[in-house]
Amino acid sequence: MASINESRRFIAVKIAVLTVSDTRALEDDKSGATLVTRIEAAGHILAARDIVSDDTQLIAAKVSAWAGDPEIDVIITTGGTGFTGRDVTPEAIVPLFEKQMDGFSEVFHRISFDKIGTSTIQSRATGGIINATYVFVLPGSPGACKDAWDGILKYQLDYRHMPCNFIEIMPRLDEHLKRGQ
Repeated sequence: MASINESRRFIAVKIAVLTVSDTRALEDDKSGATLVTRIEAAGHILAARDIVSDDTQLIAAKVSAWAGDPEIDVIITTGGTGFTGRDVTPEAIVPLFEKQMDGFSEVFHRISFDKIGTSTIQSRATGGIINATYVFVLPGSPGACKDAWDGILKYQLDYRHMPCNFIEIMPRLDEHLKRGQ
């Protein structure tokens, strides 16, 4: 059974939040604010926050730049995961993944199903790794951001979470780049 090992010290990670929207500004970005509140309450560091429009090139450029920044360990995007013509966040980010995290999507949908039923299939939430940086692509609703953080990310981004977590394997995410050296 999963638990928190209090004998391990908490390790804060640096997290960037990107809202994808044609209609939001920082002042009225409820989903981004939901994530920021939870990130800071957990003891992590908000490394960056921005909003970009629903444009594949702009989304990919921002995520790529952040994934290349050594001051950012995790990127969480919110918005653009649906099926409308403007929902292009997965199209922008999934091709950048070195490894896709199928389990993140599956667990997110399981949690979401318990709250909104079959409507969860209207989201293409996903996760992966880009340049040794964890990237999570969430729907643009505060509820979905709460579900992803409260049900998955707050545990997997806590070094004390047992039996395993994302933090303890962070130093090994780029070992494939070191082979042959």
